[in-house]
Amino acid sequence: MSNNSSSLSKVLIPFQYKDFTFLWLSGITSGITMSMKILISTQWLYNQTNSSVLVGLLGLAQLIQMPVVLFGGVLADSSDRKKLMIYTQLVSFVMLFMLAVVAQSGKLTPWHVFFVITVTGVTTMLGNSSRPAMLPRVIPKAYITEAISLSSASFQVFSILSPLIFWKSFEYLGPAGAFYVASFFGFISVVSPLMIKVSGKSKQEKISPWASIKDGYRFVLTHPILPGLYLLDVFVTIFSFYRNLFPVFSKELYSRGVDGTGLLNASNSIGTIVGASIVMFTSKIKHKGKIVLIATLFYSLFLMFFGLSNNLWLGLVIVMCLGLTDGVSMVMRQAIVQLTTPDKMLGRASSAHSFSAMGANHIGHFEVGVMSAIIGAGSTMLLGGAISFIVTILFWFIYKSIRNYQYDLSLKS
Repeated sequence: MSNNSSSLSKVLIPFQYKDFTFLWLSGITSGITMSMKILISTQWLYNQTNSSVLVGLLGLAQLIQMPVVLFGGVLADSSDRKKLMIYTQLVSFVMLFMLAVVAQSGKLTPWHVFFVITVTGVTTMLGNSSRPAMLPRVIPKAYITEAISLSSASFQVFSILSPLIFWKSFEYLGPAGAFYVASFFGFISVVSPLMIKVSGKSKQEKISPWASIKDGYRFVLTHPILPGLYLLDVFVTIFSFYRNLFPVFSKELYSRGVDGTGLLNASNSIGTIVGASIVMFTSKIKHKGKIVLIATLFYSLFLMFFGLSNNLWLGLVIVMCLGLTDGVSMVMRQAIVQLTTPDKMLGRASSAHSFSAMGANHIGHFEVGVMSAIIGAGSTMLLGGAISFIVTILFWFIYKSIRNYQYDLSLKS
């Protein structure tokens, strides 16, 4: 009983710091708001127009966010990070509340939805880099790994709950009521940063945005570890991005429909929660770079097993393992960024990570979709897993800085 109690207390250590708790609450509610915004908008748009093309264009509208990510990092390093979170999340709250009012009046049109999705997507990206950049200010660096693991696991839990909240609110309250529920979570995401006591003010001298981007670009490129970490993530993701294509895998691999898609999504999220939770207990392991590489190698193997599976229940176990290994790798990458980047550069380093990850996700979504149509879903996963395995082995030898990276807890601040 005492061992379980000590393990639980270790997991919950970050919540002993009130500023972290409010930052965490802001991140979770912001994530729920963003998820519900997309789900409600997509469902309403399809119900009203019965056009899958318009729904696809809704996703295309979000591509405008890509260049904005870089400026978000600049803002996070040159302005007050708390105010940046508050103002950008305030836009989402106001926009969603207005959509609710317009929907309630019966005057909601597709252009309203496209406008709100585009504007809130841009403002969200402008503010997103400020949250990880605030992390070292709200919790001691010794607990950064636990804080990131806890945040990641929590996000995955709520990524399962968000569709349920959307489902019930949309079903019983209609689109207007669902938008009101989403705006409620948006309101919490605005208020939470106001409770953070530590300063969010910039610690760097004021310079032009372009000069700031160049400085960040130069920092990342000359960093001994970050270029390799980002490139590894990009290469593996491009050939293995499977999450948004679960409907295809459900049909082609298991001859199932919506039920298979739902089970695959849930299993993957559960695996990611477990993986993020495991990282909480690896903070004493110095070789954090090796953890990323080993987790990615196992991820590649499970990807190949996924491509070879034709039994749904075996597939669910494999997808859970994919989520687990991806969760370990993802959280540890984020921890390395935090531990090796000075405060004044954290916004730009985080935005560079987001930019590369988002770009890889979009390209990977396209690549895996096209390859699945050409050679089949199973063969695509088998090929993607093999390529990912080879790429990871190459990075093991080429980027020795990743393999050799250690973080000494005796230096914790």
